[in-house]
Amino acid sequence: MKKLNIILSVLVLLVFASSVQARDQIKIVGSSTVYPYATVVAETFGKGGKFKTPVIESTGTGGGMKLFCAGVGTQHPDITNASRAIKSKEKALCEKNGVTEIIEIVVGNDGIAFAHSVNAPDADFTKEQLWRALAHEVDVDGKLVANPYKKWSDIDSSLPSKKIEILVAPPTSGTRDAWNSLVMGKGCSKAAKSLYEADGKKAKKECAKMREDGYAVEAGENDTLIVQKLASNPDAFGFFGYSYLVANKDKIKASAINGVEPSLEGIQDYSYPIARPLFFYVKKAHIGVVPGIKEFIKAFTSKKAMGSNGYLTDIGLVPLAKDKYKIVRTAATELQVINIK
Repeated sequence: MKKLNIILSVLVLLVFASSVQARDQIKIVGSSTVYPYATVVAETFGKGGKFKTPVIESTGTGGGMKLFCAGVGTQHPDITNASRAIKSKEKALCEKNGVTEIIEIVVGNDGIAFAHSVNAPDADFTKEQLWRALAHEVDVDGKLVANPYKKWSDIDSSLPSKKIEILVAPPTSGTRDAWNSLVMGKGCSKAAKSLYEADGKKAKKECAKMREDGYAVEAGENDTLIVQKLASNPDAFGFFGYSYLVANKDKIKASAINGVEPSLEGIQDYSYPIARPLFFYVKKAHIGVVPGIKEFIKAFTSKKAMGSNGYLTDIGLVPLAKDKYKIVRTAATELQVINIK
């Protein structure tokens, strides 16, 4: 029986190897925020001539993780981009489907820009004001009620007397996850948190729920489309990764958050209130069978690409501090795997 199991295991590996060898291009899915960086690296990598340009699909972080963790083999992607760290439930899905060796690479830092048209007046919001604009429920006179705010001035008289209209990323987006953590969670009022806890509910989960009455508009995973919508509507706001702000400064500008506008320095040292790290994850089982994966990892993590003067900084990536970069580069060159238990 033991001998039979060994034979079956060898056959499975041979079938996997032959099927993957039939694919000669790296397949990448995941985050729309990391997408611009991965695309530039992929194009540069392909121009080297040794390997084909990787195929990249922008599916959103959550969607990418589902595809990545679905299994090992040519029908599954090799790499997934992510605008937040892999979740424990995603690790469990990977393990369930045989994706047991995963390499985690921190690409750099990013700030979420809360932006609007260049033709609109400058704006400055606190995290609580943004939470009150988007929350499903808010505290009013000591009670939790369905969000009653229709204009920004309803939240605070110092804000414009204009309709609240915010384009938001879908629940599958890593940008949405980061926004929920850094803005909805941090901006949620103490009174609301206390009321949720008094009702036996988890404040973190409840504070992240967004209103569904038309003032928060889901805009899909296409951040470029959000930029276009903001450019054509001076009253609307939306949020996305810093690179889209850098690439579209002729169309949009960022609002300040707690008096701070997004900048390379502010994102790197996290003094900008909505800053976060970015990632990509690699399926180690595909290295050596799908051509070029190991080389692509090295190219992406090279100083030429993501170093302090790398070409990715030209399109908005905020580079890692030197000590952090050394750790990431070592993980990349040594193909170190993370613990998924």
